[in-house]
Amino acid sequence: MNNKRFEGYTVVITGACRGIGEGIAERFAHEGANLVMVSNAERVNETAARIADLTKVNILPLVVDVTDETAVQDLFSQAHARFGRIDVSVQNAGVITIDHFDRMPRADFDRVIQVNTTGVWLCCREAAKYMVNAKQGGRLINTSSGQGRQGFIYTPHYAASKMGVIGITQSLAHELASHGITVNAICPGIIESEMWAYNDRVWGEILSTPQKTYREGELMAEWVEGIPMKRAGTPSEVAGLVTFLASDDARYITGQSINVDGGLIMS
Repeated sequence: MNNKRFEGYTVVITGACRGIGEGIAERFAHEGANLVMVSNAERVNETAARIADLTKVNILPLVVDVTDETAVQDLFSQAHARFGRIDVSVQNAGVITIDHFDRMPRADFDRVIQVNTTGVWLCCREAAKYMVNAKQGGRLINTSSGQGRQGFIYTPHYAASKMGVIGITQSLAHELASHGITVNAICPGIIESEMWAYNDRVWGEILSTPQKTYREGELMAEWVEGIPMKRAGTPSEVAGLVTFLASDDARYITGQSINVDGGLIMS
């Protein structure tokens, strides 16, 4: 890939050590961006080293809990100190648990909301401060989900968290438009990733009956049959949407939540 449309830009990506976040980071790196790759897992250092070796771009890997307000403030301070600017911030960190409504621990509910919704808000708030002060515009891109459109069984907390991301996106899009900052969300469907391997296993366990026991991969395959394109998506395909929204081609798009799911949800 020879397109260097983000050369000289600084892009912050949370949840960047694997899956969709790793795919987004790799795409921005191939297009020349300086990266701040963030995760709550030490694995982010290994992922960043691999991408840096592959693309030769500058990467600052950071281990951060996005629910910690002080840590998030420090994250953006370090990013600005290292690269001098923050052009794009991708709020992608997310978690999920799956359980019956009457067995789900309150701690699981709270954790999912804190990471998926509060974490998005904290990162947007800090990134926007730097963008407003720089007076050069910017891009905030938030990861919602198909469940931001339509809730699903055994995951009310996840659906609530991702619907909340859409609300944050729309509200900030109104508030930041006058500063030349666009705010959009992406809504991935079934994507080949470690999270979806977990989903397949745990939903499969819960939905199994004496008449039908789901083995590994069977439930996901059954759901994929309901996708018009008849396949799961890939992190690189999600990254294509994210880099479009970060580009000048999307400068007149804000407050939108865009599905990337092979047609699974059409709205």
